Amino acid sequence: MAKNIGRQSVKFEKDIYIKCACATVGTKEGDGPLGKYFDRVLEDNLNGAVSWEEAESSIIKENVEMLMKKADMKNSEIDYIVSGDLLNQCCASTYGLRETEIPFLGVFGACSTMGEAMSIGSMIIESGAAQNVIAGASSHFCSAEKQFRFPLELGNQRPPTSTWTVTGAGAVVLTDKKENDAPIIEGITTGKIIDMGITDANNMGAAMAPAAVDLILNNFRDLGIDEDYYDLIITGDLGYVGKDITIKMLREKGYDISGKYTDCGIEIFDRDKQDTHSGGSGCACSAAVFSAYFYEKIKKGELKKVLFIPTGALMSPTSVQQGESIAGIAHGVMIRTK
Repeated sequence: MAKNIGRQSVKFEKDIYIKCACATVGTKEGDGPLGKYFDRVLEDNLNGAVSWEEAESSIIKENVEMLMKKADMKNSEIDYIVSGDLLNQCCASTYGLRETEIPFLGVFGACSTMGEAMSIGSMIIESGAAQNVIAGASSHFCSAEKQFRFPLELGNQRPPTSTWTVTGAGAVVLTDKKENDAPIIEGITTGKIIDMGITDANNMGAAMAPAAVDLILNNFRDLGIDEDYYDLIITGDLGYVGKDITIKMLREKGYDISGKYTDCGIEIFDRDKQDTHSGGSGCACSAAVFSAYFYEKIKKGELKKVLFIPTGALMSPTSVQQGESIAGIAHGVMIRTK
């Protein structure tokens, strides 16, 4: 069975394999530096739907269908789907997955949802309650802007600290059945809610970076390791602003991760050519970048040990309007080659 390590970490006794992964993204993401790695790039961000919310649900639905084909599995072989998004009551996932007839656990960790879903899925498998679990997350630029900031029709200016919500979805199949060459989840570190008093909804990097720092420090302390244990540490969507804060805060604690650290929000867009300011964000940012890009690097052995840390800002439109601060969260997944 799983073993608690320190205050926040768990090491698994079973080898929990990431059997396969699949990612769908929008047009802007497809034009970015990782465009060739995604399983599907949309021709139209509405994806044939009549609303942005319906479009996001259709992206989730179709991405899971592609994932199942890649895994060569039937829906009846999946014990649970653990998935979430940014919309109220996780309705993008609910409507996108309602026809699967697979037991569903809807989760909300803001943009850290992919890490939360993979963590929960792994623990379910480790417990013996399941053999095969899908973990996924999604977001859509237009539906997120509409809900959290301003409708696109207003044409509001975006400050330099702002990030661009990724349109897309990413998902993986987790299993305890041996899969040759498949990456293995060896453990997790579950994050705490960290609130440093940030109130600017256009500066998500500053709001989330302290949570990422706290997660990394506790992962190191719980396991008695340091940055040298990993080939790469990958945060979810801190962007350029949050990445710089994370490096600086960790240096103050005696750790220098600058040589083996990147952020999915930086990887997915070309800052100079695509006008995304501080980088990418949204649930799909870490979900799609991991599923399409880093998963293959780990599978090929180019990266042997990775700490994958999707990050999230725990806010709602109401909390922002009422002047509440923006709390951050991060969930760490320890992944290695066989």
